[in-house]
Amino acid sequence: MTRTISAPPAQPATVGFEQHALRGPFNAAFFRVMDPYIERKLRPHKRRAFADLPAEVVELGPGVGANLRHLPRGATLIAMEPNRHMHARLRAAADRAGVRLDLRERLAESTGLADHSVDTVISSLVLCTVQDPDAVLAEVRRILRPGGTYRFVEHVAAPDGTPTRRVQRLLRRPWAWTFEGCSCERDLEGALRAAGFATVDVERYRIRTPFLPFNTQIAGVAVTRSGVDNAAWFVRHR
Repeated sequence: MTRTISAPPAQPATVGFEQHALRGPFNAAFFRVMDPYIERKLRPHKRRAFADLPAEVVELGPGVGANLRHLPRGATLIAMEPNRHMHARLRAAADRAGVRLDLRERLAESTGLADHSVDTVISSLVLCTVQDPDAVLAEVRRILRPGGTYRFVEHVAAPDGTPTRRVQRLLRRPWAWTFEGCSCERDLEGALRAAGFATVDVERYRIRTPFLPFNTQIAGVAVTRSGVDNAAWFVRHR
């Protein structure tokens, strides 16, 4: 029997997210068409980060369901997806994967889940798009139980002075407009390490694609503190 974490909100908590008539459908179609290619490029890193996922997982920004293949059949995915244009494809993909979908139209900064109520949160190619990555990571820590894990696969800023970083800066505005606020210039590893997790294991790597701003990436697992560790950390940082 699947445990229910909390009831869905009465109204969508998506203040600040624009249901754009062009970008929304474009991104839903783009990521559906590009899914096999992106998965092929990221598969080894996703397999490590998403290994042995439990039967109930929260995903931030699942889009059209690229990560459903990494969940065990029969699992429950609690999906925080504010873009309504993704929803039909996500539902269809969950049906094909044999995954029970609990779809909620909410932002990653405000999941609406109870404190310390989940064991695992995952995301891929999402922290680059959110308005406030620090707020998202604080929300992840809030909803994870002590010892819970946040599994991530994200693209990040290339090192300063490199050709890739120059391309990221050159394409900053059109890239962000096209991909719903996506930034190629965020130090997400730094944000993860500063977010108060007990441990953060990060793999840095580069993929080879024509989408140059997307090619510098990280993947890994962040683990929340135990109750005792949390108390000591808050004393030091209050």
